Amino acid sequence: MLQTTYRNFQNLALSSQPSVRRTVIGLFLAGGALMIALLVGVFGPVLALALAVAIVGGVMILLDTHWGFVALVGVAFVIPFASLPFDIGFKPTFLDAALGALFFVWLLKLVTGRERQFIGSPIGLLIGLFVLMAIFSFAYGMTHSAASSFIIRRFAEIILGICLFFAIINTVRTQPEMEWVTRWVLLGSWACAAIAIIFYVIPDAWTVWVLDRLVRFDYPGGYGALRYIEDDPNGTMRAIGTAVDPNVLGGMMILTGGALAPQIFARRPLFARWLILVMVFTAILALYWTYSRTALFGLAAAFALPAVLKYRRLIPLAVVGALLLFLLPQTQDYVARLLAGLAGEDLATQMRFGEYKDALILIGRYPVFGVGFTGVPDIDLYLGVSMLYLIMAQNMGIVGMLIFAATMFGFFLMLLRAWRGGFHPHREAIILGFGGAILGALVSGIGDHYWFNLTYPHMTVLFWLYLGLATATILIEGNQTEEATPREI
Repeated sequence: MLQTTYRNFQNLALSSQPSVRRTVIGLFLAGGALMIALLVGVFGPVLALALAVAIVGGVMILLDTHWGFVALVGVAFVIPFASLPFDIGFKPTFLDAALGALFFVWLLKLVTGRERQFIGSPIGLLIGLFVLMAIFSFAYGMTHSAASSFIIRRFAEIILGICLFFAIINTVRTQPEMEWVTRWVLLGSWACAAIAIIFYVIPDAWTVWVLDRLVRFDYPGGYGALRYIEDDPNGTMRAIGTAVDPNVLGGMMILTGGALAPQIFARRPLFARWLILVMVFTAILALYWTYSRTALFGLAAAFALPAVLKYRRLIPLAVVGALLLFLLPQTQDYVARLLAGLAGEDLATQMRFGEYKDALILIGRYPVFGVGFTGVPDIDLYLGVSMLYLIMAQNMGIVGMLIFAATMFGFFLMLLRAWRGGFHPHREAIILGFGGAILGALVSGIGDHYWFNLTYPHMTVLFWLYLGLATATILIEGNQTEEATPREI
């Protein structure tokens, strides 16, 4: 019955007769408006506004799955930690709603036959094994540590975030679709950077006022939400935007800057070139103000891949940026902190070294499958380390970490093979942007853990979103090449 109802609604909403289409959508929105008006009177405008956005977004996702990616990008980049203002036994987040809506529509299309082909891609099997290994490790961990509803929900978000890869490569199959989705991804990431800069330059009291308005959505508020170097309120403030954590914001800026940089020199950029320059500068400035050293190295790696493979003119820009960083009087404190970190002299770096040592002890005791995600079996151990690869080994053992490494190796091998075969000029900047962003994330993972952490599920979502879009671009290139090659009769 659900399938029939959905099919009838979609047929009417997409009817070839404009009058029918307008009537159906109008009635649906009118009903939503009446409900919103009722909620405004009962609960106030905030909940009503949230519902209005949900109704409009829901209709758009039902009409076109690609709008689900727009909603997901908007949530993950702009309000990643926001919870819906009601309780259903737990408080679902906007991220839950966006992921749920996207997967619901996609899977419903598969069930109803509107999508008849499932694409796995050359690395699909490895990703499937990674997901199964994560589920196995989670179940194994519950044998010694019970899982709360909060942990179960966050783990489900992580799994859905990884499976997002399959949703992308199966729904983004043509060049126009790829360009359309990519534009929204770049706009969402730029919005994240712009918010971070605005929050940083306005008076602290104004930033706190905005954050206090978000408290009802479970965001941290008050002056305690602001972050400083070495947690010293008298020291230098670090940019957070709506990402809560400056290091997490730095990771977002790796994705933002990495995907945008090749567009500067693309033959046909997705936006006006002057706007792309503004967007790239915004991302770099936001990253700089996070004072995240691992994010800085990650961004350098993200720029390096397109610079080496195609856009050599990125190299002098990077050199100029490095010279400004090391020579400007205003940046000397940043440089001093960067050098102290490389020398292992500052407190934050020394604490990381301590975490690495403790993590290796845990992995040494449970090397094959790890200890899961819910807790540790030994009282002298703990979960958590500021390195993507070690935290994977803690949770899923060396087996899980090696599967992830094989997946990443397979992706870059697939990218390089496709690159040697030649990319269409319209796809070059897109694939190198997403590929560079992924490489930057992997480099930053040497000193940070947010790409695979129950505390930051949106970062897992963004990582696999970019990986999926990069793979979809490679598959589109392969399909176009096959169509262009004459077949022997």
